[in-house]
Parts: sequence; C-alpha cells; structure tokens
Amino acid sequence: MEVAEFRAQTRAEILGPRYSGVLHFGFVNALAFSVIAYAAMKVQHPGWSLLTVPITFLYANLVEWLAHRGPMHNRRRFLGLVFKRHTLMHHHFFTHDSMQLESTRDFKMVLFPPVLLLFFFGLFALPIGFLLRAVAGMNVAAFFVATAMSYYLLYEWLHLAYHLGLGGELRLHHQAHHDPANMNRTNFNITFPICDRLFGTHER
Repeated sequence: MEVAEFRAQTRAEILGPRYSGVLHFGFVNALAFSVIAYAAMKVQHPGWSLLTVPITFLYANLVEWLAHRGPMHNRRRFLGLVFKRHTLMHHHFFTHDSMQLESTRDFKMVLFPPVLLLFFFGLFALPIGFLLRAVAGMNVAAFFVATAMSYYLLYEWLHLAYHLGLGGELRLHHQAHHDPANMNRTNFNITFPICDRLFGTHER
C-alpha cells in the first residue's frame, strides 16, 4: 500500500473528529512539567544526590533502546498493542522517504497516547521513586522522578521535531531507522544514540 493511501486509511480508523494534536501535545507537557516541578520542590541541599541525574539519564537511554529494539519492533505477549502501534502503524505512516507530518492531527501518529504517560509515571517513575526514597532519601527519589520525566518529555519533543523536519544529525539518525531494511536492526535510540553506539546498532 502506498504511504498516502495508508495514511488516509489510518486517519479514518484512529482520528476522531474531536482529536486535537495541539491539545495532545499540551496535555503531555502540562502533566510532565507538573511532575517535574513537584519533584524539584522536594530537593533540599542536594550534594552528592546530584549524581542521580546523569545515572538516571543513562538508565533511561538504555530503557529507550531496549524498549524500541524489543516490544516496539517484536511482538511480545501482553504488549501486542505496542508492536501494532509502532511497527505496523507508525513505520508505515512514516517511511524514510516520507517522514514529514502533514498537519497537527498527525501528532497522534508520533506522540505516545496520554494514557502511556500515566502508565509510565504510575508504574515506573512513582514506585521506583518511593523505593529510592526509602533506601537513599528524598533528594535521590526526587532527582530520579524529575530526570525520568524530563527524559520522557525530551523523547516526545525530539521525536516530534524529526517528523517536522527538524533535528539535524539526530533527525537523519532517526530517518535511517525508518528505512524498512534497517528498522529491525539499527538506530533504536530516539534521543541520543548512546546505546546504539555501545551495542553496535548505530548506522549513519
């Protein structure tokens, strides 16, 4: 199926008349910034706990790489919806030679559904934050939550930018991933190709 035909069919299937890409993007930002601000207000005399920021950043980069290389491109039990949304829809909606969004309503094909932000916060950031608070104190927990949510937001910003034609070398890195011949083997980092370089999956 040609990209234009697939896009028309997909829009008819998943875009309701009331969907707004601007509101979708706004909701993601409002919720993420609220969590980041609340976590930042909990920090007092940070000291050594500032090390939590780079450690969490690298951990998030690894999670991004593993999730993208794993269930987003390989069907897994209980995660079939993730595979369908990413490989079967996103990668057919945007190919390496047709990467550009056509309107803000196409944001739905780039941004994660808002429910995934709630899922990410409720089942990932919040429980680990409580665990870190019990083990290492409030500052470490707050820095972890703030950094994890910041990384999530950065992911969304950069991914959207690539499909708006922005991002320079990072956009080209992601565009190469959208080549059907490459998508299951190279360029799994969306933000910064740290793990792609570490694990040999980086391709210019």
